[in-house]
Amino acid sequence: MVTYKWEAGGIQKNHTLQNKQITTNKSAQSTCLLRWSFCKLRHPQVKHHLKTKHLKTLHKTLEKCNQDILDYVEEFRDFSQMVLSRLAGLNNYKAEVKNEVENLLTRIERAQRDIDYFGSVTDSNPCIEVHEDLVKQQLFEEAEEKKKLKLMLNASCDHMLAGIKSLKIVKKTGDKHGSWMKDPGKKHTKIYLLNGSVNNVILEFANIMTFMEDNHTLKARRVTLPSPWEGTGHIIYQGFLFYHRYGSLNEIIKFNIQKRNITDQMLLPGAGRIPAYQLSPSTKIDLAIDEQGLWAIHAEPETGGNIVITKINHITMAVEHTWDTSCNSKDAEAAFMACNTLYVVYNFASGGTSRIQCVYDVLDAVNTYEIPILHFPKRQGSHSTIHYNPKEKQLFAWGDGSQIIYKLLTKQKV
Repeated sequence: MVTYKWEAGGIQKNHTLQNKQITTNKSAQSTCLLRWSFCKLRHPQVKHHLKTKHLKTLHKTLEKCNQDILDYVEEFRDFSQMVLSRLAGLNNYKAEVKNEVENLLTRIERAQRDIDYFGSVTDSNPCIEVHEDLVKQQLFEEAEEKKKLKLMLNASCDHMLAGIKSLKIVKKTGDKHGSWMKDPGKKHTKIYLLNGSVNNVILEFANIMTFMEDNHTLKARRVTLPSPWEGTGHIIYQGFLFYHRYGSLNEIIKFNIQKRNITDQMLLPGAGRIPAYQLSPSTKIDLAIDEQGLWAIHAEPETGGNIVITKINHITMAVEHTWDTSCNSKDAEAAFMACNTLYVVYNFASGGTSRIQCVYDVLDAVNTYEIPILHFPKRQGSHSTIHYNPKEKQLFAWGDGSQIIYKLLTKQKV
């Protein structure tokens, strides 16, 4: 019995030892595998492979990040351009709205005057009596207004146009449309030529003889404007060019020719929507000079296309007074002011003999019904501009590319 148990115990003991040995062998194998793996990781080629792989991954990440930044910058640039474009559009819209508001105020004032007038004319209610003192007050105010206008416009200017005596074609140069003139406010003989209905270069000549030479453009002083003019209605007075700025509805620029800079500007209420003259569609605002200074001539839809004249203070660029005339812009090609009086020149669309057949005196010093139609002599064609020079009592005209001087006949106003 004892031996059996020993054997059994021995067997059992051997079996236990065998299990321990197996376990010990497995642990040894695991340890060996870990050591082998660690040694493999420490191998230079393996380390280089892992490092290269890591750098490639990092490089791809950086490339993607850089591309995302470039895409964002491009989107932001497009967004900035869109915002700037919207802001520019808003500025233009603001200017248009301002002009429309000013035009609306002017129309409201005129409509109110018309309403007041028609109300006083059509009201036949016998129960309403106009107080005698009120009538006297209105007459007194009208008389005072006329006195102020006469004082402002120098009522001693008492001559009127009686006829066009002769013409002289000085030169034929430039486009079909243009303007040329002297400065009646300066004591010099300089000639200025402004070619075309849209341009920004003035040619200044020492005198008319230099202008008439064949190579006249080589001897001209070129003056470049910061913004071009529109039409042919510009004028030079006391060293300044007054012109309608191209691209604007009714902005008038005052430009110093010698200093070559803009000194002032203004908006002319009601102007710029239709041409001043039907036969000269490029001219929306025609500026003129006479013995009294600077005037603006234009037409308005509210007046049925009739011409409106405005007296402008050339120093302050402020409107002094406005008159609605009875002269229509239909079939008109040009106009000019002389001694407080508007003379409108008409023609045919195909060209012909130009004629003055509408006259308007702002002080009612001329009986326009007794003035005969005045024809321009010895010439068939059309005019793109006609300017009166009060210093020389002559007309400087541009006709089909020719620079023309008309001498005038005058008489005392009735």
